[in-house]
Amino acid sequence: MINVNDLIGVPFKDGGRSKETGFDCWGLVKEVYKRTGIDLLDFDIGCQEASLINSAIECNRQFWEKVSNPNDHIPCLIVMRFNQAYFLNHTGVYLGGGLFIHTRERLGVNIDRVDSPAWKKLIEGYYCPKPEAYYEK
Repeated sequence: MINVNDLIGVPFKDGGRSKETGFDCWGLVKEVYKRTGIDLLDFDIGCQEASLINSAIECNRQFWEKVSNPNDHIPCLIVMRFNQAYFLNHTGVYLGGGLFIHTRERLGVNIDRVDSPAWKKLIEGYYCPKPEAYYEK
């Protein structure tokens, strides 16, 4: 399992890309993947710009392979429809054992269960990056 314990409680920051200053959801995804040696492409989109987030996700689908069993592909990107059922606008990382890490404005970085009633209906899918989605270190 990827060691993410030091990330729990890091505050949410729109556009955040570091543990010291905070993370937005994509910044956290980038950090978790970075810990496995994968440097994902970045996007400069504010967290309240749901339609732009949705467009970025849709436009970059060719770089990601949808997987049916995320336990076979850890870490695994989770894409969700958070607060707005018509836009894909939130990401997290599946860590295995039914757990995923993500960040929220009021809570900061936290771990939740994918099968909890609060989250399971919001998850659109699980994805693994193809080589075009990242720079290998």
